[in-house]
Amino acid sequence: MVNRPRLLTALAAAPAAVAAANIVPAATWLPPVRAAFRPELDGRGRADHIALTFDDGPDPRSTPAFLRELDRLGLRATFFLQGAAVLRHPALVRCMAAEGHELAVHCWEHQPPWFPRPAADRHDLERALAAVRETAGTEPLWYRPPYGVLTATRWWAARRLGLRPVLWTAWGRDWQAGAGPDSVLTALRARLSGGATVLLHDSDRNSAPGSWRVTLAALPRLVALCRAASWRIGPLAEHGPVAVTARRAGGTAGAERSPLTD
Repeated sequence: MVNRPRLLTALAAAPAAVAAANIVPAATWLPPVRAAFRPELDGRGRADHIALTFDDGPDPRSTPAFLRELDRLGLRATFFLQGAAVLRHPALVRCMAAEGHELAVHCWEHQPPWFPRPAADRHDLERALAAVRETAGTEPLWYRPPYGVLTATRWWAARRLGLRPVLWTAWGRDWQAGAGPDSVLTALRARLSGGATVLLHDSDRNSAPGSWRVTLAALPRLVALCRAASWRIGPLAEHGPVAVTARRAGGTAGAERSPLTD
């Protein structure tokens, strides 16, 4: 005979167990966990190279200023884009691609990651991937999840679509209220070394208001620091082993039709 109280308890606990299993891979947000269990997420490349990456664009209020500064510095970078913003600002996205920057997938919109939603996660990634692909005419290789939280459902969705998840080696904590160029450089130096992937933000869409100005002010100082160490700076596509592995593992997987209008 079925023990009804135990059955009801098990059924009540099931959603929590599923949610817990979904969030376990998010422990890779912590650098020691990444280093021990998924070092490829740390974005390590050639020892003489720094991969410069930006999240949360395109943003017409701020991204053009970063494009101008990168052009002045003679640099190209990787931009992890929000799909909904790509469709709102297609001309800016095409300008980014035309100037030689690498375009990658961040999300459709910056949604909290905690609960398992495999179908919704895949749909969101499909839409974001299609937005970048169809707007810029490029094939993204990379995926960085919102908040750097790589849940099981997001990981599964990215791999099914031929995207390579990557987080970062060093970040500037530039999104925080009260951040300044000095604090951004201090945060970056804590884990900055040859072969690092640097995370910054070219928009304050999901950050403290005006924080992008801090990032912009810190950028030339970061570049000077890297050049003094004889590190080349560029996009993830030029980062060495990580980029080669991504190309081998990637592909053109994804929806056969555009999900942009779904």
